[in-house]
Amino acid sequence: MSNFKVEGNIIDITKRSIFFGEVEVEDGKIKSINKIAEQRDGIPFILPGFIDSHVHIESSMLIPSEFARLAVVHGTVATISDPHEIANVCGMEGVEFMINNGNTVPFKFNFGAPSCVPATIFETAGAELNHDDVKALLERPEIKYLSEMMNFPGVLFKDEEVLKKIAAAHELGKPVDGHAPGLRGDTVQQYIDAGISTDHECFTAEEALDKLQRGMKILIREGSAAKNFDALIDLLNDWPEMMMFCSDDKHPDSLVESHINVLCARAISRGIDIFNVLQAACINPILHYKLDVGALQVGDYADFIVIEDLINFKVKQTYIGGILLAENGKTVGNWIQKVEDKASVNHFKCSSKKEADFVFPFAGQEQIPVIEALDGQLITNKLFCLPKVEKGNINSDLDNDVLKMVVVNRYFDAPIAVAFVKNFGLKAGAIASSVAHDSHNIIAVGVDDKSICEAVNLVIKETGGVVAVGNGKEEVLPLPVAGLMSNHNGYEVAELYTSIDRFSKELGSTLVAPFMTLSFMALLVIPHLKLSNKGLFDGDEFRFI
Repeated sequence: MSNFKVEGNIIDITKRSIFFGEVEVEDGKIKSINKIAEQRDGIPFILPGFIDSHVHIESSMLIPSEFARLAVVHGTVATISDPHEIANVCGMEGVEFMINNGNTVPFKFNFGAPSCVPATIFETAGAELNHDDVKALLERPEIKYLSEMMNFPGVLFKDEEVLKKIAAAHELGKPVDGHAPGLRGDTVQQYIDAGISTDHECFTAEEALDKLQRGMKILIREGSAAKNFDALIDLLNDWPEMMMFCSDDKHPDSLVESHINVLCARAISRGIDIFNVLQAACINPILHYKLDVGALQVGDYADFIVIEDLINFKVKQTYIGGILLAENGKTVGNWIQKVEDKASVNHFKCSSKKEADFVFPFAGQEQIPVIEALDGQLITNKLFCLPKVEKGNINSDLDNDVLKMVVVNRYFDAPIAVAFVKNFGLKAGAIASSVAHDSHNIIAVGVDDKSICEAVNLVIKETGGVVAVGNGKEEVLPLPVAGLMSNHNGYEVAELYTSIDRFSKELGSTLVAPFMTLSFMALLVIPHLKLSNKGLFDGDEFRFI
């Protein structure tokens, strides 16, 4: 680890000042910060690195070390990472994999203890973490918090297991993340009073303001599917110490393009004060989660970045622990080790399917419930549509864009759940994935049973993956790590994902991110209507239809 000095316009977020000076680094920490003159024009800026305050690394389809490869070029030095996805598949073994792989690189992953494994009792997951498991994780110094408490009904109705998990975090002085879409007024106050301190699920400014006024910290989320930036960003004017930026779920093609840096640029373009923006992007996560991440102060770890300007936030250099990891859009050095297949984890035990397994018999229904997918949102609507009946079965209705959707249990052979969804837009073929929040069974949508069956069987053949079939063609992105992630180079994975995403749109999908949207159609904890491997689920009533 070398000692060095960097000159530039230094941004001291805490003191809300910018000046031209020199940062001296010694043994991975900041030895001194010396002011030379007032801010100079045309000179790069030095500031703390960006932090994604809530992200599921698994949703990038990359293992942590490869996520780091893509993130550092955008100035991200740390994440608050919920390993909830892999925990639902592989349990404690999955969490251990994420921690161990994250430790192979200098990037600062800060993992939480998953609070909801399984997420609900209305689906089949691959593992279970009880309150003893959660407490054991929280006792580890590298586990910084209790991950998002999605079981808000359990909080409100004082479920004993839920309250024990929250109590364990409080006893150890670690914060509890929230997940409370749509909760307002006295109901959200009860949720907050249970000791839950953040929320990243606000769809409107009114909802976020209600929570802010009650003392809850709000995360502005902009991922590959859920995008709440435009709805919430203006609140940062008045609540700079209570807000953070996050992606939540970000696919690899999107991560290649940008990360938290682009949210800073967009906030500045909206006229938000630069110090408020950087407070949310760099400082608040450190304070809230008590992170070992530098904030560009003397004695801190040398976790900082150099950017060209305060308009586009183009990153020139990224340092973590005094090591230059990225420069001018490329990683520097050989700090990422290849993970061999034998070091991976998975849980995949279902057998191949037949077309007949996907039949939905007509039983005289005048209308059928239909999930309406909303582009850029996790929330769905509940519709009722006329069924298209052919040869005694209800099939996809391409004219009205009401397509058959299925969820197949990946952990053991079981009956297949079938329902219908609107707005995917496919005109041919099918798409399928073993990334299906939160239990990650196989989910597929398509125009006919043959295509759906073919896509599902390709996922099963790979023991996990993302698949598109149609017009005599098939494309597959294998995900051998828990059926969620690839262990290949992140840029190669992003290129493969870009190709399969493009193919799904050639088949007719009109969604911005078809596979990301598909992955949330089984997410029961987000209203209003979803499909689990056990059946169609009403998120408002919290029961099967």
